[in-house]
Amino acid sequence: MNLQQLQTEAVAGRIEEINVIGIEGGDYLLEACMAGKPHPLSDANGERLRVRSVTEARELLQNVPVESMFLVHWSVHDEMCGMGVRPEQDLKVAISPRPTW
Repeated sequence: MNLQQLQTEAVAGRIEEINVIGIEGGDYLLEACMAGKPHPLSDANGERLRVRSVTEARELLQNVPVESMFLVHWSVHDEMCGMGVRPEQDLKVAISPRPTW
């Protein structure tokens, strides 16, 4: 899903939430959830859209009418050897889609 498609879906009220997903190296990926399914956001070249901070994500999405935004960090325990069989939960924290200052 590109930013224009995101805008269209958000105006129609179909975007449930935006996830800002922390990845290795300090970058973040963005995904929109619609009808219970994640839709990764892509740039103009069709590549996964990466931002360097939550602030950059907010600035990029400032005109997109979304109410729910979450910062997500995947559980590193899933990738470690010798961990138990119980799946770990990712850290998912609600953040404001608009700057608070």
